[in-house]
Amino acid sequence: MTDSITNFSNNVFDLNVLTVKEFVEMIDNFNKTVELLGYAVGNSDLCEDTLNILLEFGIISKNQSLEDVEKKLDKITLKNLFSSCNGLVHADPNREGALLKYNAKYRSYKAETEKKSDKPTLVDLFCGAGGLSLGFTQKGFRVVFANDIEKSALRTYSFNHPEIDGKYITMGGIEDIAHNVKKYISESVDVLIGGPPCQGFSTANRQRLIDDPRNVLYKYYVESVKNLRPKLFVMENVKGMKNVANQVVEDFNTNVDVHYDISYVMLNARDYGIPQNRERLIYIGVRDDIVKSSGYSALNVIDAVLNEKCSVERPLIDAIENLRELSASRKKNSTEKDSKESGFKIDDYNLGYPNSYLAEINLNSSDRLTYNHKARYNNDRDIEIYGRMLPGDNSDSERIADIMPYKSRSHMFKDKYFKLIPNRPCKTITAHMKFDCNMYIHPFQARGLTPREAARVQSYPDNYFFLGAYTKTYMQIGNSVPPLLSKKIAEIVLKCIES
Repeated sequence: MTDSITNFSNNVFDLNVLTVKEFVEMIDNFNKTVELLGYAVGNSDLCEDTLNILLEFGIISKNQSLEDVEKKLDKITLKNLFSSCNGLVHADPNREGALLKYNAKYRSYKAETEKKSDKPTLVDLFCGAGGLSLGFTQKGFRVVFANDIEKSALRTYSFNHPEIDGKYITMGGIEDIAHNVKKYISESVDVLIGGPPCQGFSTANRQRLIDDPRNVLYKYYVESVKNLRPKLFVMENVKGMKNVANQVVEDFNTNVDVHYDISYVMLNARDYGIPQNRERLIYIGVRDDIVKSSGYSALNVIDAVLNEKCSVERPLIDAIENLRELSASRKKNSTEKDSKESGFKIDDYNLGYPNSYLAEINLNSSDRLTYNHKARYNNDRDIEIYGRMLPGDNSDSERIADIMPYKSRSHMFKDKYFKLIPNRPCKTITAHMKFDCNMYIHPFQARGLTPREAARVQSYPDNYFFLGAYTKTYMQIGNSVPPLLSKKIAEIVLKCIES
């Protein structure tokens, strides 16, 4: 049975898309942003000007009355909302980017302007929080459709891409999209990107990859290529898929009725100026007629990407430099609560970009706020372990032998704890961080990396705000393709399709 498809909206406060909890979260984020930027005022009276701001930001609309909003918010939150809106009445209409992302009027304008542009078109399947899309949009691509099954990731994706019309960002099973692609995508597609999860890797004399029921999502990616016929596709996957790489090429050639020249390569983010040792398999497929007209084969594209490698590795310290010093939260079940000690979901602590890496990923932005820099809860034992370890130590360190909880199985849990080394690239950021950060201990502070630190290691800009539950932000970041690596690929892809 196919999952239903939910379209997102240009309005980030849309109660047709959000649960009450998610709506309250967005109102709290909005109020905090207004406060930190210095616009909030003490006056919380409701007047015509207040209503106009509520309308401009989409908090109320023809489908969402003030009465609907009042029912969802407690008295203090509602009072703060009116104070925020009153503070914005006489503010500069070209408000800072941190506020514009909340503004429904601005988002609709951006989406309409983007739709009229002649940028090459992009479809992103299994888009997650948007790391792969971000690199491509930074190089001038226009997203005409994005899909995923995880709501928190899509909320992050939509919020941080105000230029993408929300109706083209959808939540639901890809099987319906693959079968009925013209129902969702009316434009011709220049490039299709995505990383379908593959659970089973077939070997000789076993079931073929595309027929393995564990790989149904991969199967629908192949079907999407068949039905969309993009000029070029980019498929990202884990390095273990290299064992069946030739079979993957055969699957596309057998099941897609337009022939693609396909090649693949293992790329390590570390080689592209990203302070992380992260290997992923990248497939490039170029439609035959594009090969002939552009002179770019799939191998030519890959060779050009390989030529973009950096000569110097960037260390972890380049990513985590100049963020506020934090302590782990000491109260159970309090991770969602802000505090000066453990950090804030939204903070005005931004000291600029002291090294070339931070300047590059942030495009030298002048944004004043920092997001998602919050330390998680840790128990006394873990705090003690973190404090005793030195960079490079893992679970078999003599410094923690007397309190190591897995010492009888140290051969199995060697990296259960690992303190990161500041002057080397970070180990691979993974979605496992949603469970704990014991394998990602800060090199100088007795705590795990925060979501913002992990996002910087992944090369996300500081103004990319990850929404949803705290642990879900780690999952979104860990599952991402580093935007800076995506940007390097996009640059070569653009040359191919425009030649």
